[in-house]
Amino acid sequence: MVFAPSPLLTITLDTAPGGNTELHVHAGGQGHWIARMAVNLGLDVTLTGAFGGESGAVLRDLIGRENITVRAVDLGTESGSYVHDRRDGERTEVATIDPPPLARHALDDLFGLALECGAGADIALLGGPHTDEVVPPDFYRRLCSDLRSLGTPVVADLSGPTATAALAGGLTVLKMSHEDLVEDGRADSEDPDALIDAMRALHDEGAETVVLSRAAEPALALVDGTVLEVLTPALEQTDHHGAGDSMSAGIATALAHGASMEDALRLGGAAGTANVTRRGLGTGQRGLVDTVARSVEVRPYRP
Repeated sequence: MVFAPSPLLTITLDTAPGGNTELHVHAGGQGHWIARMAVNLGLDVTLTGAFGGESGAVLRDLIGRENITVRAVDLGTESGSYVHDRRDGERTEVATIDPPPLARHALDDLFGLALECGAGADIALLGGPHTDEVVPPDFYRRLCSDLRSLGTPVVADLSGPTATAALAGGLTVLKMSHEDLVEDGRADSEDPDALIDAMRALHDEGAETVVLSRAAEPALALVDGTVLEVLTPALEQTDHHGAGDSMSAGIATALAHGASMEDALRLGGAAGTANVTRRGLGTGQRGLVDTVARSVEVRPYRP
C-alpha cells in the first residue's frame, strides 16, 4: 500500500522534434511517483489518497492505467494541479493549484481507508503531502502506530513535521535526503559526521533503519547500529529529479519480498540510479534496475 494524500494532475508544454509544441498530461505527486516505480519493480500496489472534481477524475483514470489500484476519498473540491512550460529547455511554472486541506470527515475517511489497505499489505510506503496543510502531521503518527500494531512494516519517505510525527508512531525505515536533514535543522552541515549523528538521533526517535540519500554522493544507511554506504555506478544523468522516490520504492519492494536490508539497499540504489537516465519520475525499467543492481555495492562506511 502506498499512501499518497495529495496526488497532482501535471500538465507540461514541451517542444516536439521538428519544433512543434506538444502537451503532456500525467499524474504526479510524490506518492504516485513512488507507486509507479514499485509497480515497475513487480509489486501489486494499491494507492490510497484524496481526489476531487474534474482534475481528480482525470487523475484516477491516469493512475489506474498504470496498473495501480486506486482507493480514493472524495475531496469535495478540485485536486491539486500544475502547468509547466519547458519549451525553452528550462522548467517554468505557469500555474499551480495547491490541494486543499482535508475537512474532518474526509480526514477520518482517508485514515480508515489507509489503515484498511495497509493492514492487508506486505508493506506500507508513506509519501508526504504536497503542502503541510493537506493533512495534520499527527495523522502520520497515528497511521504509523496503528499499522505497526497490525503487523505491517512501514517505510516512509518524509521530512519536516510529518517525519517527526511518523517517527513518534514508529517506522521500519525512514528515508530522507541530506538536504532535508539540514533544512529541518537536524544536522548542522552536510559533513558526513554531522549527518551520521543526525541519523543516530532519528533512530532514537523511532526509526529502526535510517537511509539518507546524498545526491551524487553514496547514500548512507544506519542498520542495526552500523553505518553502511551504498555505492552505485556513475551513469550519465538526464534528470536527477525523483531518484530519491525511486530509491524508496526499491527498498520497500525488496522488503515486501522478504529480502535482507542490505539487498533492499542494493535494489533501492539501483532504482534511483536507473531513474536518472531518463525523463519521467519513477519510470525506470525493471530490466535496467536489475542490471544496475548487480553493480551496486553495500559496504561499511569508510570515512
